[in-house]
Amino acid sequence: MMKTNILKTYIHGLDVILKGGFIRSHTYLLTGTAGTGKTILSFQIIKNNLEKGEKCMYITLQEPYKTLIDNIKPFGWKLDDIKIVDLTPGSKNLNLEQYQIFSPHEVEISEIWEQIFEKIEEYRPTLLVIDSITFLQYQSFDEYQFRKHIIEFVNYLNSIECTSFLLYEPSELVRDISLALSVDGVISLSRVLSESRVIDIRAVEIQKMRGSDYLSGLHSLRITSQGIVIYPHIIESGKYSKISEEKLFTGIKELDELLKGGIEEGTSTLITGPTGVGKSTLGILFLYQALEKGKHAVLYSFEESKEYIVKRATNIKINILPYLEAQKLKIMHINPLELYPDEFLEFVRRDVFEGANIIMIDSLKGYYLSMEQFGSMLANVQNMINFLRTNGVSTILINEVAQITGDLSLTEFGISYIIDNALLLRYAELNGQLIRVIGCVKKRLGDFEPDIREIKINNNEGIKVGKKLENVYGILTGVPTIK
Repeated sequence: MMKTNILKTYIHGLDVILKGGFIRSHTYLLTGTAGTGKTILSFQIIKNNLEKGEKCMYITLQEPYKTLIDNIKPFGWKLDDIKIVDLTPGSKNLNLEQYQIFSPHEVEISEIWEQIFEKIEEYRPTLLVIDSITFLQYQSFDEYQFRKHIIEFVNYLNSIECTSFLLYEPSELVRDISLALSVDGVISLSRVLSESRVIDIRAVEIQKMRGSDYLSGLHSLRITSQGIVIYPHIIESGKYSKISEEKLFTGIKELDELLKGGIEEGTSTLITGPTGVGKSTLGILFLYQALEKGKHAVLYSFEESKEYIVKRATNIKINILPYLEAQKLKIMHINPLELYPDEFLEFVRRDVFEGANIIMIDSLKGYYLSMEQFGSMLANVQNMINFLRTNGVSTILINEVAQITGDLSLTEFGISYIIDNALLLRYAELNGQLIRVIGCVKKRLGDFEPDIREIKINNNEGIKVGKKLENVYGILTGVPTIK
């Protein structure tokens, strides 16, 4: 089988970041502090390519063979056909007697270099990992000689058409950039502790890639029982797909009148208001009517379980259970403390490519908990909305505001300019009773009635919307005045 010039990694997300894979016969530096996953990633690349016919070799200079295998064993990978060479101090491949008698400055480093060249020349791998080059640098008595050795080594590897990965500590790279200049690419793995979530946040970044393009920036990384999974941060274009003439409606005459027939399909809608006012219920009503029209829907819940959502919908005479059983509706309960933003967006992409026409996120507060350690929530929401808009998917975002009455605010996150439509639900005190009111404050692609209407939600009658509240002023303050 004829090989292409690109060596794929077959690792989830990594080939997307590399825009195909690594260029063959190039040498790459894989950096990261202890525990970032350098060994796992390099073994995974080797294991995946071994299955594709590559001749693979792993040279370990720090961890003895048995320790290395024991650390990789939990992943269940078949490593029998990988040529693993143990050149750690005291291994049978090094002259232990000579190592103990002579000064390391006189013997040790030259002995290791000779063994490395000898083993590579003997086996002639097409894919090689050296773990780690940092060890060779620490053993070198002269920085100039180390740099000379590295340049010669990289040139040799390229000459025998071997794709190579050299593992290295990032602290040494900051101190001496000569190694980064010698290789064709630099891949950096990072692991930091979240201040607010007290969990590991892992990422991969391509810092250099000679001869090929790549996706820049930090890309979320997760170490699973099957190995490393990467979630690329892809910037979406945000172009509108062809605007649909169809509309999403609620089936409630007075509310659909308020929206002049409904909201345009393929747009994004914010349903906002204080706790318990009916935001999620209204969102589910939009989903239900879309399902009735033959659409496929997904509800991502950051707060309530699927069972709770089904029960609450059933109580107000919205029967979504048949659509769940027919797999036309999917409800996914998400723990925001265990999710990366790009990991969530990958869930959304998958569901859209599998046929979802309308999605609902409940709520933005839960979504925010997933975003806060990964840059601006505004940027992440914008990117997600851009993807959904480009693919013509209708989006409903549920948002909770802190104030039950008083100061009016659509969101606390400043995202109102991103969305196309905004429905505001509010509590008000009228004639000694607490009532709910609803109004439309934004509809980008169509007209709407500027009315404030009372909305009632109860188990016996479901959702009811009244006529325009007339002769009442200051409703949105929560303390209206009757004329």
